[in-house]
Amino acid sequence: MRVQTERHGRVLVVRIDRPNKRNAIDADTTRGLDAALNELDDDEELWAGVLTGTSEVFSAGTDLAGGAGEPTARGGEYGVVRRRRSTPLIAAVEGVAYGGGFELVLACDLVVASREARFGLPEVSRGVIATCGALFRAPRALPLNVAKEMLLTGDPLTAERAWSLGLVNVLAEPGSARSAALALAERVCRNAPVSVRASLQAVDAVAGAADDEGWAATDRGIAAVRASQDSQEGVAAFLEKRAPRWAGR
Repeated sequence: MRVQTERHGRVLVVRIDRPNKRNAIDADTTRGLDAALNELDDDEELWAGVLTGTSEVFSAGTDLAGGAGEPTARGGEYGVVRRRRSTPLIAAVEGVAYGGGFELVLACDLVVASREARFGLPEVSRGVIATCGALFRAPRALPLNVAKEMLLTGDPLTAERAWSLGLVNVLAEPGSARSAALALAERVCRNAPVSVRASLQAVDAVAGAADDEGWAATDRGIAAVRASQDSQEGVAAFLEKRAPRWAGR
């Protein structure tokens, strides 16, 4: 199975388990994430969730060979990024969270990262753009110029810098992001669940008020890029493991 779940008392741990593909998201992974987060949303005995990958990588994003499958009815892309949740979800990041992997992190409420973790939006280096929320969520979670730097250069952000900028809540030692995220989830679960859910929904209602406009702007960007020769060249070069030859159109 691409996605594994474990219950730790009131906490559901959701683990992407596709290490041979750097936990890239394919259609089966999307369905697995959707089912796991439906469980988190629907079970009143669950008061918090942790989303993680394997010990070496969180997720390298969309599987470019086969795609991530269709958006789900409740979760949207990856079964996660358009989901309206009332149960807190914590990202626990070891290794890289690149492209759609970083967009999964941005869709969570809190972030725990290993000191060796890296966050990146390398889409421009492949002739495409971020399609799963990063175009408007990255500037929300980071200073505007830092978000632009990630989006325009494709260069990664270290966990240390992400923590100093406020993206990461807890900086953990290598190999301990999951346990640190569970400890943070337990801190959440010590509180009244109705109060936690109401607080999260209120914050998201305000913070996400412009999301519809953000998705519309993303769709316009996607349409412009898909019409270009460079988008085809970027993906081809990545799959063929060579430097792209950009046409600029």
